[in-house]
Amino acid sequence: MRNGQNVSNNWNSSNICIPNIGTVERRKRLKSGVAMFVLSLVVLTVLVLTGVDRLWRLLLIFLFWGAASGFFQWRDKT
Repeated sequence: MRNGQNVSNNWNSSNICIPNIGTVERRKRLKSGVAMFVLSLVVLTVLVLTGVDRLWRLLLIFLFWGAASGFFQWRDKT
């Protein structure tokens, strides 16, 4: 209550998304995310076909993380 009045705030921040990058930058983020994903799959395939120890595949998390980051930045327009 403010000054004896009931103040309600109907504003919900989850409903508002203000893009902070343009379409060119969004396209770059999508391309980099897709390229990183393809690279991750190629490296994974090489590791599996050559019979390298499974623990080395854990390092792929960084490549897949980069791919996901590019994709989600593109999708969320940030």
